[in-house]
Amino acid sequence: MDIYGALSEYIGACVTGDAVTLLDINNTVPEDLYRENIAGKYPYKLSDTFMGFHCGNTPLCKLGKGCAIKYQLIQHRLLEKGEPDFTRGTLEGDIAPGNITFFRLQSAADTSLHAYIAQGEVLPVPTKSFGGIGIFAIPEMARFYRHVLIEKRYPHHGAVAFDHCGKALFALFRYLGVEDISFNQPSGMLYKSENPFA
Repeated sequence: MDIYGALSEYIGACVTGDAVTLLDINNTVPEDLYRENIAGKYPYKLSDTFMGFHCGNTPLCKLGKGCAIKYQLIQHRLLEKGEPDFTRGTLEGDIAPGNITFFRLQSAADTSLHAYIAQGEVLPVPTKSFGGIGIFAIPEMARFYRHVLIEKRYPHHGAVAFDHCGKALFALFRYLGVEDISFNQPSGMLYKSENPFA
């Protein structure tokens, strides 16, 4: 967690009046899982999907059936021998399916504010993994990831609002004076740095 991640979560809670979370945005969906559970059933390419994940900070009200309080698996492997002790207390389970908005407000080294907003959904597909995790689908996610998240040096954590609230977030960020607000541009709408011949 960091201050702009926490601030982004607070903004999402204020805009939606609902619980939010902060998740890693840099985990891919395994190709076999995509082929078996998503391809042909949902209108998304493999590159539109990713695993939104964190080790247990997603609120219980946003997790699906079968969630439980467990322990932080990664820290347990690294820091404890035997039974879990101080790594206990994480909420584990698949994130409930539904509409989402992935977004973040961020400051650059020169103190200017930047933001991104991308609307999509959590798919009703079991992740077969651990932590607070879900299979997210955002149209043209691979291009957005490359030309916004990586190119503009955003952290790998993004805030998640459990609704489509891009319109309100965009208006709020403009009100705050944010001039650089990126979004997941549709196919055919090139990013500034995107090669038109690729």
